[in-house]
Amino acid sequence: YDTAVDGAALVALLARAGANVLQGTPATWRMLLTAGWTGTPGLRMFCGGEALPADLAAELLQRGAELWNLYGPTETTIYSVGSRVLPAQSIQLGRPLANTECYVVDARRQPVPPGVVGELLIGGAGVARGYLNRPELTAEKFIPHPFRNDGARLYRTGDLVRQRPDGALEFLGRLDNQVKIRGFRIELGEIETVLRETAAVRDAVVVAREDVAGDKRLVAYLQPRNGAPPVLSELRQQLRAKLPDYMVPAAFVLLDEFPLTPSGKINRRALPAPEGALHAAASNYEAPRTALEEKLAAIWGGVLRMNKVGIRDDFFAVGGHSLLATQMMARVRDALGVQVPLRSLFEHPTVSELAAHVEALLWAKQPAAIPRRETAQLVEGEL
Repeated sequence: YDTAVDGAALVALLARAGANVLQGTPATWRMLLTAGWTGTPGLRMFCGGEALPADLAAELLQRGAELWNLYGPTETTIYSVGSRVLPAQSIQLGRPLANTECYVVDARRQPVPPGVVGELLIGGAGVARGYLNRPELTAEKFIPHPFRNDGARLYRTGDLVRQRPDGALEFLGRLDNQVKIRGFRIELGEIETVLRETAAVRDAVVVAREDVAGDKRLVAYLQPRNGAPPVLSELRQQLRAKLPDYMVPAAFVLLDEFPLTPSGKINRRALPAPEGALHAAASNYEAPRTALEEKLAAIWGGVLRMNKVGIRDDFFAVGGHSLLATQMMARVRDALGVQVPLRSLFEHPTVSELAAHVEALLWAKQPAAIPRRETAQLVEGEL
């Protein structure tokens, strides 16, 4: 795990192992690029877990032998559909893999013709038995096969797709409010419910935004209760008590009212970009004291898109995650000329702690110091 989340370590492992196949999410592939990976001849690259962006595909196609886009939910034992990605061609889900059936259906679960958008149903050997101790959810998602009478079942993916004239499938979005970030499946409504349960929040809307290519993150839009803005460090602590870290929003935006559609529903597309968003920084800001702390604070601000970073701010408490950590360490390496292992950030997550660690690494790179005894003799001789 330590290697898988450390871009530099993964690059080194690729070179050392001579691997010819690597599977990863788009976030993992971006992490490799950020860490300076220039490519591996003969490498067959598998990308799955989230939609493969076209710009990332173009970068990867220059660095290996083959790139494959793979799709499949956990409930169908992961990959069910795949296609090879070729230069100058659109990215598609592709066709079903061996022992897999795919159907595109309408709201009545009737097949739709090619070109018409519908929900993707998956059948075949990979379909799971159901959810452990969740019979109602199992009945909702694992349905009797509508086109066979042998007891087989299909899994309702909740994904909107359409079939191209050549039979390949294209992904178009979700039926519900579920998203994937860095390979984790996230129900936005669950985060909103937890936010509304806190004393300082009257209402909340959470969306997944990608204002910077490759950096998809959760942004929470809040209406404060009684007009008083919440203390975000306390709010994050309350969220972490009920949610895993990957479901805690990276940024918070306070709004008096949410934008609405003509029908009165929240218009998520009209929510503003989180420029000037509130971050859960340390309650007492402390400015950098040394040139090294100033450099690190500036790097943090650039990566996290924060205007003000104090020396006591915790990288992961103010919205950082493993992919951003890799980017930050790459910038530290370029700015200071020292290779800092990614694990150092987990061990020294504040500006002041990391500065002290980096200073020790820089000192260790200096030419060997004159032994103390020789130094004493030299001083005595000069006197």
